[in-house]
Amino acid sequence: MEPTGHYGYNLANWLADKGKHVVMVNPATTKRNKENRDNSPSKSDPKDALVIADVVSRGYYYEYSRQAIVFQRLKTIMSDREFWVTNSVRLQNRIIRWLDIRFPEYFSVFKDWTCIRSLATLKEFPSPQDLASLSVSEVITGWREHMKRAGGSTGMQKAAQLIAQAKRSVGETTALDEAKQDLGRLFQEFERIVEILERIEKDIQVLLSEIPMANQLRSIGLGTICIAAILSGAGDLRQYAHGRQLLRKAGLNLAESTSGKRKGQIVLSKRGDATLRKYLYLATLQLVGNNPVFRQLHKNNVQVKQMKKHQSVFKLIGKLARIIIGIVVRGETFSPEKAAPIYTQAA
Repeated sequence: MEPTGHYGYNLANWLADKGKHVVMVNPATTKRNKENRDNSPSKSDPKDALVIADVVSRGYYYEYSRQAIVFQRLKTIMSDREFWVTNSVRLQNRIIRWLDIRFPEYFSVFKDWTCIRSLATLKEFPSPQDLASLSVSEVITGWREHMKRAGGSTGMQKAAQLIAQAKRSVGETTALDEAKQDLGRLFQEFERIVEILERIEKDIQVLLSEIPMANQLRSIGLGTICIAAILSGAGDLRQYAHGRQLLRKAGLNLAESTSGKRKGQIVLSKRGDATLRKYLYLATLQLVGNNPVFRQLHKNNVQVKQMKKHQSVFKLIGKLARIIIGIVVRGETFSPEKAAPIYTQAA
């Protein structure tokens, strides 16, 4: 069958439970082969069924297998987390838009508007008009409703900067009451989503404690969310024989287009799990920042091999994939000496 979103999920599971051999055809394969039958871009359900049967007969399919329950639970909760993260980003963008219109000078005082003092300010004094007539002590008193250590030299400095910026603000003042109500509703929803994400992360930590290979990935230096995303996207890593299989699963394998004397650019195929691809990239960035081996490999790629930083990161994704599959298959933890013996000895 061709998995169109979630619609084939229940049927595939039912067939597998009945002992049937279920295989999947990539929708891209169906799309590119539908003109082979009649040299026409026309599309219909009977034609699609014929094309799917044809490509299966030629071996262009992959096996459908259900993961263990713990991996299915992890995949479900990570999918849920991605939904709420998307909503959180959308709300944050709405709040930033509000500030750009009503108080554009705000970011000269608070670079990060999500810090505790900034959140207290936006709850008590959301507009410049609320701040302009206040004193430093009155602002600090308002902060104490939402934070324990509101004063001090830092508090007095920030309060003075806020008042000064509020007095010279060029923000929009029309329909201010309605705008402040809108900001209040945005804050309520934002805080609710933050609480949801915190609960989800705790549940993820509990689930990872049931998966022994999570500790092996943690030994590399990966964080909880990256480990959960990799395991939810790739499933049981023991089913892979080489890191290249994990890269292909994520669509990180290379694709080249050449013809005669023309040599096309080598690009990523991106035919795989987009979420797994994203978190392998983020995991590599994390390791370049906090793992000495990956930091040294990245430095060598950029300074000695003259790679661009972006190219080096994608090269290190391949290194990470090989390390992940290697330590899981062998039942080991991460060893800097095995990962990069030359740089380890030099250090």
